[in-house]
Amino acid sequence: MRLLILLAFLTTALAHSEDYSYAIVSSKNTVTDKGWAKVIDVLKNKYNGKVIIYMNSTDEAEHQLSKLMPRYTAFVAKPEEVTKEFVAKVHQLTRSLDDDTYGDTIWGIVTGFDAQNAYNIVSVSKPLIIRRGVAGTSIPLEYFSEGVWYSEGKAGFGIKKDKGSTPHEIKTPVDTTKLFVDELNGNADMFVTSGHATERDWQIGYSYKNGAFKSQNGLLYGIDTAGNKFQIKSTHPRVYLPVGNCLMGHIDNSNAMALAFLNSASVIQMIGYTVPTWFGFMGWGILDYFVEQPGRFTLSEAFFANQQALIWHLQKNPASKGHLYDRDVVAFYGDPAFESRVQPVPSGWEQTLVRTNDTFILNIKLLKGEKSFDLIDPNGSQRGKRPIFQFLPIRLGKYKLLEGEEYQPVITENFILVPQPQKIEKTEFRIVLKKI
Repeated sequence: MRLLILLAFLTTALAHSEDYSYAIVSSKNTVTDKGWAKVIDVLKNKYNGKVIIYMNSTDEAEHQLSKLMPRYTAFVAKPEEVTKEFVAKVHQLTRSLDDDTYGDTIWGIVTGFDAQNAYNIVSVSKPLIIRRGVAGTSIPLEYFSEGVWYSEGKAGFGIKKDKGSTPHEIKTPVDTTKLFVDELNGNADMFVTSGHATERDWQIGYSYKNGAFKSQNGLLYGIDTAGNKFQIKSTHPRVYLPVGNCLMGHIDNSNAMALAFLNSASVIQMIGYTVPTWFGFMGWGILDYFVEQPGRFTLSEAFFANQQALIWHLQKNPASKGHLYDRDVVAFYGDPAFESRVQPVPSGWEQTLVRTNDTFILNIKLLKGEKSFDLIDPNGSQRGKRPIFQFLPIRLGKYKLLEGEEYQPVITENFILVPQPQKIEKTEFRIVLKKI
């Protein structure tokens, strides 16, 4: 079974590459800086990327991007350029490359505490297959080989999974600061957090007193309730998902938590809100695609898919204040083409895309009947009911829908989105379309 899952994952990854291209968007100020030019050169050489230079605003790149229509776009920027307004502009630009309202390129903002930090991030070449998950909030450890989460709401409570075992309850110290520090100085592949946070700290306990993570000048450290300080200095590449934290993606100056995670904790990809959290769709929802469908999407693909799910909701209800609030305020930091994904494990359904010449067939097979789309762990806000999402291997152009209209699919030039059926009447169905 594991071999079949791995083969399916490799087939999907190869399918993504047929229409492959990579753009690098950067300001003249960044391009002409020797340290940052080296960062751009790594990406250019790794992906045969095309560099697009702007003077004052990323909006200046729109014409060239719309001509290139890259599958991936890296916005290489010095940290002082990465304001919350910059993040919003990237969101808006990457939806403006054609006539529809959906995203046109999988993007990421490549930055770091300094040029050397950014260079280290983009120089990682070995794919990150996530096997050890660690969190300060509940996550489905069933999908990982090993891991642990410590409760933010119940002092002394946690769930642990050892290799070869099932998740089980554990008792922990009330103050879990040092435990988290040890994980980030160790081999945690993914770190997930929620709770109270600012640009300068993460408060580990949500409903009880615990320690905190703090940042200063690119360094990340934990301070426990007794005042003990523990520095985090790691070389183990990992991803960071502050899914429920306010402001963790806001780079307001050199002391920002995001820069400390990238520099001090060896985070190579992360998301983060640039504003206080409220609705939660773009933060918590990434778990629906990245973790609850393990191995199906890389982190950048999961981020992209979740964004398109949000746009789909806005298409149905343009007045949704929550979706509007979340639309342009979550950043993705890291190389968008870097492959980080949870180890492939069966989820509630299988989906495969078969191409024969100009005909594409998306096959969907439900494995758990009416519970096929249920989440193992629905912890968080705005969870569940995410549309089925499938990338296309080419830019589609004009097409004819041959089968599956009753499922109300959304078909764009680069993906198919299928709403989850309101009622499970079939365990297998498909969408068939033909490029014309």
